Order: sequence, then structure tokens, then C-alpha cells
Amino acid sequence: MLSQQELDNLLTILKEPNKPFEQIAQTFYRSFTKPDQFKAGCVICMLIQDNLLTQTQRMVGFYLLYDIYRNEGQATTPFVPLVLEIVEQTSDAAERKFLLQFLSSLPKDLPKQSVQSFLQSCTGDEREIELPDLEAFRRMHQESAPTVSASAALGVRPVINDGSEGRWVSPDDISNVSSRFPEFPLELNSEELTLLSLEPAWARPVPPLLEATVDEVFWLSPSQLLSEPLWDYTMCVDTSRGTEVKELIGKAVKTPLPPNQAQVIVDGLSQDAKLVYHCGMTPKKLPELVENNPQIAVEVLLKLMGSSQISLYFTALVNMEMSLHSMEVVNRLTMSVDLPPEFIHLYISNC
Repeated sequence: MLSQQELDNLLTILKEPNKPFEQIAQTFYRSFTKPDQFKAGCVICMLIQDNLLTQTQRMVGFYLLYDIYRNEGQATTPFVPLVLEIVEQTSDAAERKFLLQFLSSLPKDLPKQSVQSFLQSCTGDEREIELPDLEAFRRMHQESAPTVSASAALGVRPVINDGSEGRWVSPDDISNVSSRFPEFPLELNSEELTLLSLEPAWARPVPPLLEATVDEVFWLSPSQLLSEPLWDYTMCVDTSRGTEVKELIGKAVKTPLPPNQAQVIVDGLSQDAKLVYHCGMTPKKLPELVENNPQIAVEVLLKLMGSSQISLYFTALVNMEMSLHSMEVVNRLTMSVDLPPEFIHLYISNC
């Protein structure tokens, strides 16, 4: 909120018990611009709430909180809640008298007084101070102040000063801190002074399921159902053999293949009969395949026997020119499978 240099300047200003209040205020205004005066006021509030200031430093801080908004003409200031809280809790009569003057009417000679002179004027005055209606001031502040969300109002500061070394004092000991701690150390990190707060985490329970009505579809959750994964066995399968068979069949249509390449096609079709549907073979290419590689033509036709297009292949075989290779193909098909009688009769009549 404030830089380390600005924090050091503010602490120096608070340690001026012998200067008049108005002179301290002028030093404060020269050190902080108008936008930064509110930030400095918030830091003063934190220092007071954490009991990190001596009695005189608290007096200077309270005067600065009042003087920042003295000429604004507002019904309330952001620091009124702190003043009301301290008035109710403090056991220091001088501090209570000092704060009550801010709530009612500030004496004209107070700005010209120093903290020490004000404390001396309170010495020996044992009259009990009557508190005004503090609830009326609270209502006035709530009516004029901007609304704060409930969750933000319940937030707490994320930094708590550790008093294990005995350096920090309780509110009851504020008036005697100067005598007990002449060199009262106050070492603060600017990052510890922040307006961010830790807010409560609201519980958000899962809403219960509503009862299903008659016209709704029920979600079935069978408890005895054993689900098993459905494996796709075609994933990551080596497709290089299919590519090689397709290339060799394309070559076999045009020219006779050596035995080793012909055996690659036979082995490929034996391992995967579906390759015959993806190798680019058509009834139009069958006559050329029969003439160049009759053995491969027989293997292709045997794999196509269950195809709906086998009749087109038989028609192409019947209509091609008669040759030894075509007769060899028909002969081997006849010995391997049962051919349709009409195909055999048509082929014999064409011989």
C-alpha cells in the first residue's frame, strides 16, 4: 500500500510529540499527496489496532485521521469506526478525552498544542468522562458510508505481528510504554500493511437429487454390469504389406512378375483376404492379369468368391480371348471351388 520510504516518513512524522498538531499535519501533507493520504490513514489505523505505537504516537495518528477529512464537509469519514471502537475499549483517560473532542467539537486551541502539552493539561483531571451516544454516531456513519459486502466485512488481516519477544504492548499499557521502553523499536515491512483480507470460505454443499416424477426417464445404474473395453485391433497395425501388395498387383496387370514377387502377393492375400478389395483390382483389369500372371489371377478370384461383384469378374473371364492362360485359370478354379453351371456352359460354348 505504501512504499518502504513512505512508511519510514510516516513513522518519522508520528514521532514528533513536542511539535504542535497543526505543524505535524503540514509536514504530513507535504510528504503525501491527496490520493496517498487515505493510504497513509489506513496504515495509521493498522498501527493503532495492532498496538504498535506509543501513547504520543497514537495521539498524533488520531489527529491526522481527523485532519485529513476536516475540510471535506462530509457527514462521516472512513476512520470513524476505529475512533468509536477505541473510545469504548481504551482505559487511557487522556486518549478517550482526546477522541471525544473529535466526535463533538474540536477546541480551537488544540491544533496549536503539542502532544506533551495536551497530556500535561490532562494530568490531575480525575473527573469521569461521560460517553455520548456512540450508537448514534455508528448509525450516522452507516447511513453515509458506502455499503460493504458481508463477506468482506468479516475478513481479517492476513498479517499478525508476533509478540513473543515482549516488544508489543496491550491497550492497558499504552500510557506507560514511553517510560518502560525509551527506545521502543518499531521495525515494519511495507508489505505487511495491506488492505487485502482473508475472508471466510462459504460452504457450498452439493444439492440433493430431486425425486423423479412419473413422466421423467429414470437413469439406470446397474450394479452388476461388468463393463469391458472394446478394443480396436486395427489401430497401430502395420499397413506396409497392404501397400506393397497393391503396388505389385498394379504391376502384375501389366507384366509378368518374378516368382518371389508373386509369392509376396499370395502370402499377403492369405494373411488378409480383405486386401483384395483395396488393391485396385477391377473386372476390366482381369483379362490382362490372366494373361500376364495366371497364378495371381486364380488367387484374386478365389478371394473374391464371396463378393457381390464376382459375376462381373466371371463375365470378363468368359468374354476375353481364349488362351492357354485363361483355360488354366478356369481349370484351377473348377478344382478349387464349385463354379456356377451357367458360367461353365457359357465358357465351353465360347471355346
